[in-house]
Amino acid sequence: AEVIAKLEIQKAVFGSLFPIISDRGTAFTSGDFADYCAKEKIKHHAITTGLPRANGQIERINQTIISVLSKLSLENPNKWYKFTNELQQTINSTYQLSIHTTPFELLFGTKMNTGGLDKLKEMVEAEFQANFEAQREELRKHAKQQIFKIQEENRKTYNLRRREPKPYRVTDFVAIKRTQYRPNLKLKPKYFGPYSITRAKGGNIYDVIKEGNHEGPNFTTTCAEYLKPWNTMSEL
Repeated sequence: AEVIAKLEIQKAVFGSLFPIISDRGTAFTSGDFADYCAKEKIKHHAITTGLPRANGQIERINQTIISVLSKLSLENPNKWYKFTNELQQTINSTYQLSIHTTPFELLFGTKMNTGGLDKLKEMVEAEFQANFEAQREELRKHAKQQIFKIQEENRKTYNLRRREPKPYRVTDFVAIKRTQYRPNLKLKPKYFGPYSITRAKGGNIYDVIKEGNHEGPNFTTTCAEYLKPWNTMSEL
């Protein structure tokens, strides 16, 4: 009955709500409340009791309210409710990044006269900033975990497909892979050669020099993955 009475006051000023998101307390699961929602064409969505994160819209503001009320009622925690009206006024008159204005200005089109609530306003703004930074850090942490996860999956996939490159020795004759393709080169051979290996640099990296007169650089450095034994070129 108390909830319905409050909703009637709300309706007189702003009209009936379209949705109501609540926990599963008895005030919201009663037959009277269900009948009222049906009569006023209100869509009621009930979330798990005591689990504010089930409703993402209020999770952030709940964190701010609880934190500020705890600080304001340090001397007498049982009297926290004495600060709710001032806190509500302060939150409604505090700039919100998501809407680029204050909730009060968004609703009424004018600034609120907050009287002497400057100190409380500073507390709320500090909480908003702390929550924003914590949320951003959590997003970054999650993104980092996802990046590492994808990198690990890619590494495993690559290792499954990858074959150890063939080792080469100095003086071996090889063909080197063409690595640059312009539109008019698409039908050209994929390898140049023959080349001879002049130096094994470690890590499957080799210096090679052209043997004979053919297309390709006179000398270059390449990796084993881009080499083929020259005696297999007839099979390519």
